[in-house]
Amino acid sequence: MTIAILWPTFVLVALIYGVWFFMFVKRLGHIRRNPPSANDFADGESAMRYFRPVEMPANNLRNLFEMPVLYFALVPLLMLTRHAGYVELTLAWIYVVLRIVHSLIHVGPNQVMPRFMVYLASCIVLSAMWIGFAIDMASVPAV
Repeated sequence: MTIAILWPTFVLVALIYGVWFFMFVKRLGHIRRNPPSANDFADGESAMRYFRPVEMPANNLRNLFEMPVLYFALVPLLMLTRHAGYVELTLAWIYVVLRIVHSLIHVGPNQVMPRFMVYLASCIVLSAMWIGFAIDMASVPAV
């Protein structure tokens, strides 16, 4: 069962690469339609202003390196301690599905309230994973 936790992890990694690829395509299209000048990249603020029309994929990509870092930190701990059971696996899949939905909303219609609710739900699920792991570890006899 322990290794099964890698499947939702692979899906989350695929999501990150998918969002990166989508961002790359959007930016490349923007560059082709609006060739940049040297001033467009004179500093970070200018570059952000230049890419503003296609910034949502980049914003979502940055977001995928915030809370998901805690997920990526937890997975090896669950595997090493052999606590990646059915509950943790189910929560991992729920977490990853919520992150997919969040990304689809973020780079798509970008409706703030639905996006926030999905984000909040994913944070609650990730917290439940960490709390469950902490409880499991507290119940292990000290050696």
